[in-house]
Amino acid sequence: MAESPAYYTRGSIECWDFIRDQQLNYHLGNAVKYICRAGHKDSAVSDLKKAIHYLENELENTQDDSIGSSQRVPGRLLDIGFDEWTADPEMFDR
Repeated sequence: MAESPAYYTRGSIECWDFIRDQQLNYHLGNAVKYICRAGHKDSAVSDLKKAIHYLENELENTQDDSIGSSQRVPGRLLDIGFDEWTADPEMFDR
């Protein structure tokens, strides 16, 4: 088995162990992953934008029970210009 990179193993628990322990879905797990590694692998700004991207996607597909099941939570909360990093083929590398 491959060894986990240092940017995911800081602290007392590995990022993916936390994600699994909290039973987070794909989008929330990826948001946590990018938040945990922000500034420890490459660009903190790029990783935080990726986390926001996953959180916005989760919001777009999450129903808020307090406002009724037919209404959706607005997903586009921030206009942060994803154009500059979505073209990067390594955007979703480990």
